[in-house]
Amino acid sequence: MDLPKEDVANEKFIVKYRQQLYDLSEFMHKHPGGINTLKGLKGADMTARFMKAPPHSDAAMYLMKEYKMDSNDAAQKTRQSFTGTDEQNTRQRPRETEDKNNNQLDESMEHLVDWSKAMLPQIANLTYCYDEWVHKPVDRPLRLFGPWYLEMCTKTPWWLVPTFWIPVIFQCARDEVSSAWQDKRQLLGLAGYFLFGILLWTFLEYTLHRWVFHVKLRNNSGPWLCTFHFMIHGLHHKVPFDPMRLVFPPLPGAVLATVIYTPISYVILHPRVVLSGALLGYLCYDMMHYYLHYGNPSAGAFIHMKRYHYHHHFSHQTSGYGISSPLWDVVFNTRIHLRKLRYQLRWS
Repeated sequence: MDLPKEDVANEKFIVKYRQQLYDLSEFMHKHPGGINTLKGLKGADMTARFMKAPPHSDAAMYLMKEYKMDSNDAAQKTRQSFTGTDEQNTRQRPRETEDKNNNQLDESMEHLVDWSKAMLPQIANLTYCYDEWVHKPVDRPLRLFGPWYLEMCTKTPWWLVPTFWIPVIFQCARDEVSSAWQDKRQLLGLAGYFLFGILLWTFLEYTLHRWVFHVKLRNNSGPWLCTFHFMIHGLHHKVPFDPMRLVFPPLPGAVLATVIYTPISYVILHPRVVLSGALLGYLCYDMMHYYLHYGNPSAGAFIHMKRYHYHHHFSHQTSGYGISSPLWDVVFNTRIHLRKLRYQLRWS
């Protein structure tokens, strides 16, 4: 079962599934089920283990096609190095005991778009099947706009978010906190408003994610609505592993914060303190969102949060809207109930 020398040198993680080869080298640390669930599969036929595993979702099966190897000479050489034991065992198993999702991969819809061109202008041509297409994830580069100066604005490194927002958070609360510094009672009241701002953010996070980012789209939703949806959230579900599109760009974030803050400032006391709390809640949310996609949590709470969010992406896209907190998922009965694991997952 030895791999060709060039594959060993490059440490490629190649597996076999139902007579097809898949290169999981770039996927291992992204695998929603953890890297340790792939242990022992390098250079092996994973068909039998895959069949025994909990059923994979349609989205996961669609994503699997991204790693299918081309039928070139290198792949042919690698194919010859696999033993057929697992495949023979699978053939002997009655088909009715096999999960349908684990036996076939969805027919690709990617021929409907040209991935070498800007994606946003093409969304208008997908309205009849946009909702289905956008929830079938892929792992490939995505260009949103044609002009480089617009495309540059859609990509945000994670560190830019705290760099921009931490000074804003301090500035929002500085004046009122400074004036109340000598009055402990007033300072305690401001702390309450600050905490209220954090709680307010968790509610905004849930409502925006559920009713704006996941607005119900139909075949007749129209090109403008589909294009808007793809720009604000659809692209994240289509390419969930894009590291430069996991946090919200500061400029549109500031515009959105201003739109939400302006009417609220007329009806609540100490609006700037509430705003600073809400912005801190948002900052924690964005950093947690990035970490849940690319981090390797070891604490049980964060492992649960990572699994919870991945289930939202790949299995339960109409539930599990809370990211920084499951509070409102519980309140609105959209919580995802995860099965208990026999071992701890890890991603590196």
